[in-house]
Amino acid sequence: MRFKTGTALTVIAVMMASQGLANEELREFALEMFSPLPSTVPALNDNIVTPEKVDLGKALFFDPRMSASGVFSCNSCHNLATGGDDNMPTSIGHGWQKGPRNSPTVLNSVFNEAQFWDGRAPDLAEQAKGPVQAGVEMANTPVNVIATLNSMPQYQEWFRASFPEDDDPVTFDNFARAIEAYEATLITPAPFDAWLNGNDAAMTEQEVRGLSAFLNAGCASCHSGVNLGGNGYYPFGLIEKPGAEILPEGDKGRFAVTETVGDEYVFRASPLRNIAVTAPYFHSGVVWDLKVAVEIMAESQLGAELSEEEVTDIVAFLGALTGEVPEVTYPVLPAETASTPRPTGEVIVE
Repeated sequence: MRFKTGTALTVIAVMMASQGLANEELREFALEMFSPLPSTVPALNDNIVTPEKVDLGKALFFDPRMSASGVFSCNSCHNLATGGDDNMPTSIGHGWQKGPRNSPTVLNSVFNEAQFWDGRAPDLAEQAKGPVQAGVEMANTPVNVIATLNSMPQYQEWFRASFPEDDDPVTFDNFARAIEAYEATLITPAPFDAWLNGNDAAMTEQEVRGLSAFLNAGCASCHSGVNLGGNGYYPFGLIEKPGAEILPEGDKGRFAVTETVGDEYVFRASPLRNIAVTAPYFHSGVVWDLKVAVEIMAESQLGAELSEEEVTDIVAFLGALTGEVPEVTYPVLPAETASTPRPTGEVIVE
């Protein structure tokens, strides 16, 4: 079954609202739908996180020389200073081309069950390989990336320290694993986590009301779990299909991955952490106002017409999902050498 209904959830939430349940009872119910962020970096599949690997991944994340032009880095579209995205409708890449979809935040992305709006990458390591090779993004090739890395002795040393078991550690797979290890550390504990963990003072009365309204409307049917989303695929327009300016007809979402008719206009549920600082919204990136985004989702996904007060309270609750970003010190990158491939304005083809 691809999507869940919110009927049972809504019934329970209505009962809660009508009975005016206290914080503790609301918290118990919320913990059935959500989980607070863990205090440690989660384990990754086939990728042990070490300090050396994290430091290497950080350097690669910020290094624009991983792109063919020498202009774009991972941080270009997933800017850690602006919510882990680029705050643009769609990202600008190689040759100043516009990408087809809005760039999701990298913050807490390790908790998504899959990456990209259509879920085509099972994990962050696989995701890291995509933009590097995409002609509208970094427009590079694995061969050129490895040649660039091998041209710098400092990178060779860092790869050996990060992958000591490998005879030839400088590989495209290890490049991706290092970036994954770094991105897994980008976890942002928020007031909502403190509230879930028992601190009543962590959220305001309005934010708590917003949580009740969020549950009452059935939003948690799709936006649940530790990341309040990122863990399921749902049709955009489950009840009422939005207009073409919000849901472009040419982008059929997960259908491009599965080629299954039932997956037309199906997308991964957007994770909601830090949503208040990652406008514009939706895969099309056309809605800049979070209040408007909430209204659109209520109508198109739930068939609900929320009151002005409910929308305002839900937006306040979503603000409680804005977390503390880990302190980021810009890395000093290895120096180029005479053998380092030179930047090019052309797409590199192997």
